[in-house]
Amino acid sequence: MDKMKEQAGQLAEKSKQGMAQGQAKLDTMQAKKRTDSLLHDLGAAYYAAERKGGSREEVQRLLAELDTHEAENGPVDTTTSPTAATATSTTSSTEGGDFRLDEE
Repeated sequence: MDKMKEQAGQLAEKSKQGMAQGQAKLDTMQAKKRTDSLLHDLGAAYYAAERKGGSREEVQRLLAELDTHEAENGPVDTTTSPTAATATSTTSSTEGGDFRLDEE
């Protein structure tokens, strides 16, 4: 009986650890999603300010919000990824094969 209680206690502890790890992962994912959203909005606001006569205040507001988010969640990843068009053009030729008509 004591052995069963000990095993149950160990299982409960492992369960708590697993839940804590899952919650930490969820928090990290939510912070990244928020970062991505802020960066997207900042890009849109900057484009609007530069090309469409949009408000510079919106750019400044979003920069301040990103600064706050970074202070609470750690560094913001600002690396860029290839555009969808570039990714499509580079993968389409390798995935679909090379379809050329032979000229005789």
